[in-house]
Amino acid sequence: MQGELLKLEGVVEHVIFENQETGYAVFEVNAGGTDVVVSGDVGSIDNGMTVVVYGRMTNHPTYGEQFRAETCEAALPEDAAAIQSYLASGVLPYIGSSTAKKIVAKFGADALTVIAEEPDRLCEIKGITPQKAAAISNEFRRLYGVREVIAWMAQFGLSAQVAVTAYRAFGPHTVEALNNNPYMLCGEPLNLKFSQVDVIAKALQVGKDSSLRLAAGLLYTLRHNAGNGHTCLPRAKLTDAAARFLLLEDGIQRVEQALEELLRTEEMRSRTFDGVEYIYRPGLLSAEEDIAARLGEISTFPTEVPSTLENDIRVLELAQGFSYAPLQKEAIRMALSSRVMVLTGGPGTGKTTTVNAILTLYEGLYDRVALCAPTGRAAKRLSELTGHSASTIHRLLEVDYSTGTVRFIHNEKNLLPFDVIILDEMSMVDVKLFQALLAAARPHCRIIMVGDADQLPSVGPGNILGEILRADILPTVCLTEIFRQAQKSLIVQNAHRIVKGEAPRTGGKKADFFMIESFGPACQQLVCDLVSTRLPRTYGFDPVRDIQVLCPTKVGPTGSIELNRRLQAVLNPPAPDKPQIAWEQSGRVLRKGDKVMQIKNDYDIPFERSGAEAGVGAYNGDLGIITEVDPSSRSVTVMMDDRKYIYGADQLAELEPAYAVTIHKSQGSEFPAVIIPAADVPARLCYRNLLYTGVTRARKLCIITGMGRTVQTMTENVRQNLRYSCLRYLLAATVSHKS
Repeated sequence: MQGELLKLEGVVEHVIFENQETGYAVFEVNAGGTDVVVSGDVGSIDNGMTVVVYGRMTNHPTYGEQFRAETCEAALPEDAAAIQSYLASGVLPYIGSSTAKKIVAKFGADALTVIAEEPDRLCEIKGITPQKAAAISNEFRRLYGVREVIAWMAQFGLSAQVAVTAYRAFGPHTVEALNNNPYMLCGEPLNLKFSQVDVIAKALQVGKDSSLRLAAGLLYTLRHNAGNGHTCLPRAKLTDAAARFLLLEDGIQRVEQALEELLRTEEMRSRTFDGVEYIYRPGLLSAEEDIAARLGEISTFPTEVPSTLENDIRVLELAQGFSYAPLQKEAIRMALSSRVMVLTGGPGTGKTTTVNAILTLYEGLYDRVALCAPTGRAAKRLSELTGHSASTIHRLLEVDYSTGTVRFIHNEKNLLPFDVIILDEMSMVDVKLFQALLAAARPHCRIIMVGDADQLPSVGPGNILGEILRADILPTVCLTEIFRQAQKSLIVQNAHRIVKGEAPRTGGKKADFFMIESFGPACQQLVCDLVSTRLPRTYGFDPVRDIQVLCPTKVGPTGSIELNRRLQAVLNPPAPDKPQIAWEQSGRVLRKGDKVMQIKNDYDIPFERSGAEAGVGAYNGDLGIITEVDPSSRSVTVMMDDRKYIYGADQLAELEPAYAVTIHKSQGSEFPAVIIPAADVPARLCYRNLLYTGVTRARKLCIITGMGRTVQTMTENVRQNLRYSCLRYLLAATVSHKS
């Protein structure tokens, strides 16, 4: 690949921008008398450094022509004149042009060695105190240390950004630490693949049976399972999985010994409930313990029930023109008489009506009521249903990403100003996010959790709503009655049938739910026909904005990857007036007019809004339309509702075509028409709440294409719902202790 890159060599004249947290920099290089602007993840760069950069010329949409660096080799100046220029640039504290001249006059070409190894000698220069000498030396060694780590990483093909992250985490002795234990690379914050680190460890002569490898394998197994939603694992499952993962023959005993050492050093923690020992990573155990303690504390906080509550409910009913059902009234009363409560129910059971009633009564009592949801689309939907402003949890807490890790401005030291927080789509909230929200809530704040326990649990670790319901301790109302108007909808009826383990029924010509048998390529073609012609012609749906294909899987002819390719070709084919950006190896294309989805949280990307305040942040699951494409700079402009984003070349990996998305990615969203291709679904994805979540995303029309037996299998299978968590035990222990 490097043979295809251009080479640029010269001296750094001016550092325009540098993010020391990520290693990204923009700087000017004097290359034989020509100044060239260079940008990229190159690590720490200083004025006066000699650099050899490999990369390509690009045209940034905002800043113009730049040399985009793929790799950068940097060297400190060696002769006295170059050292003086380097020091005079202001790269080190307390050294300006005059002091730089004095240092070089005193120490010559050894000046940098003196700064690094004998800083006390700097005090021989007038004006440099011992404190200043120490600060100068520490900053120089920090800069040199980063470059040392970059060089170490480069021999194993790792980027400057990985090196900077490692240096920030492990400090000046990073190289020594990694030589001693390369498996630190597959832990936090780097999280490299274990197989990749295994290769590095082998090169450093670390044995397959090394205690370092065993401990890393156990930690990696727990982290991998956290990615699958588990906050912990039973001890036996953890040791068995780790032994198999590490490919150790008769390795259980050695893995057990390694686990005991990790427990002794508290790199892992354990809790035992009902005779089963569960193993945690410390952060996830703390999250569940904090949640249990905070909910327990809130639930026992004194509450005064409004004396006019029953009359207030009657006034609401008169204003609405209908009477609330008994369970709805019970939920309203509970919300006004409890500090924390859970409201659950499936589609058509009146959750939104109940929330609106609770919200109206709260606003008569409190000045500051917040509505929030885990995703942008869920927050927007909540706002539309209630007529009140709603935000994501991240926006409520206000993300501070300046340190390179997600932190929140609102926390236990800077509490949120709200008296009530109503949290919708509770099934999607993971333990770390809920821990952060509860930590930032005021001691007297009411917490109302609203959700559907039959939907998919959160993408992140935990199953908070399910665990709270299993604990059966907090005040809870589960709405079960399907209201008359909702009973007319086959979408609603079939959602409840699926929950009961009964196969959905198809309807007649005027129904809002259909099942069409098809398989393989025929099913793929059927989906394309439905989206492009049949549904728009029959119902007037816009094929891009109104119809959403929701796939159980990414792979196969009816997976989201292949369907996106086919639907893009049908709905937005290449044209002279539709510029595009293509990736030859993957065949992926982003074209003007494409429907796209943000696939990871980006807390830094700015957006503009016509006639409104600009802001930053795009979140996993946000949908938009590409309105402009600049192939020369490899940038695209995307409209997500009223927000306009410009994605540079470095950010395009955050976008994917979204004519078809996985059901997991659709959580919290609702679409006028949904098509679910239930053909070629892998066995591991044939389970009930995946199908249920897909069906309940449809507002006006739901069509399942595929095999009836696959739908039946998904309906009957509840085994995939299992997530290991001890929140229900921790909550029970906390509440019983407080009571």
